[in-house]
Amino acid sequence: MPCPHNEITIVQRSQRQSAVAAAAYQSGEKLFCEYDQQVKHYPEKRGIVHNEILLPANALPEYADRNTLWNAAEAVEKQWNSQLAREFGKGFSRSNLQNMRAFYLAYEKCQTPSGKLAWSHYCELLTISDECKRSFYEKEAVNSGWSVRELKRQIESSLYERLLLSSGDANKEKVLSLAQKGIEIAQPADIIRDPYVFEFLGIPENKPYLESDLEQALVMQIEKFLLELGRGFMFVGTQQRITLNNTHYHVDMVFYNKILRAYVLIELKTKKLTPEAAGQLNMYLNYYAAEVNDHDDNPPIGIILCTDKDGVAAEYALGGLSNNIFASRYVLYMPDKEQLVAQVEAVLKKWHDKNDGNQ
Repeated sequence: MPCPHNEITIVQRSQRQSAVAAAAYQSGEKLFCEYDQQVKHYPEKRGIVHNEILLPANALPEYADRNTLWNAAEAVEKQWNSQLAREFGKGFSRSNLQNMRAFYLAYEKCQTPSGKLAWSHYCELLTISDECKRSFYEKEAVNSGWSVRELKRQIESSLYERLLLSSGDANKEKVLSLAQKGIEIAQPADIIRDPYVFEFLGIPENKPYLESDLEQALVMQIEKFLLELGRGFMFVGTQQRITLNNTHYHVDMVFYNKILRAYVLIELKTKKLTPEAAGQLNMYLNYYAAEVNDHDDNPPIGIILCTDKDGVAAEYALGGLSNNIFASRYVLYMPDKEQLVAQVEAVLKKWHDKNDGNQ
């Protein structure tokens, strides 16, 4: 039978005496305890508490009997959640206990979790059922120093699936590598994602916009843009001038990746990839390699961000160039997670079928 009192606040509990017992002593009453079927009198005041339990106007008639009232309050106090709170402190809500159980099942070895992540990080990670995917986000959260909010955003933007699809050759080895090591940046291709997700700009999908508008919006949200670009990126500037034969050109955005020790030049396009864009960026990269790079810098990297690209056209536009130039799509909204997962599964199935056929 539930007790209709408002609340019993537990401040202290001495020698396993209850707040209800302390209140009973303070109010001068003896209790018949249903737990051990004895009448109890508490000669000493232990713990805290309430002088009285106040009943609402619509309380059941049986609570007029003091023993019934006190025992109902005692039953509430002995609830499993309350007992845990008294023994170990606060934080034992039903959802948190479910997370603790899930954590125990996912990380049976105490050495597995990282001490660099907070409990809130793991609560977010436990929403991922796929072990490889969860391991990837955990490694990247540690390596990149993501906050809980940043981790949640990367999960929602399907970073794991986007990375698997970026090079177009997803396979089991790549899945295991991402799960075990996170993103390894050893060559220019390792920093590329396709598509890039710019949902944080708040630009309506069907609203016309200029390249200058996109550039300005990215600069205004530079921290979020750097998060989307990945580890090691440092912002240099926009509209960086290049002068050749008294003619001025401007690179849309310039970054430096300290892991690759290379400048990264980004050209923004509000339309699909064109061969002209690749040729122009190739000229900029040649200039940076000859005029801007220090002796210990690696060759600069070029990225064309466009709304769409044709696979065959991109291959011919970018093929045969001595510089590292990549073309990636960008979207202004969160990608369809189920669609990306399906694409990854399809590519992996194709890879498995091919390998089974070669055996």
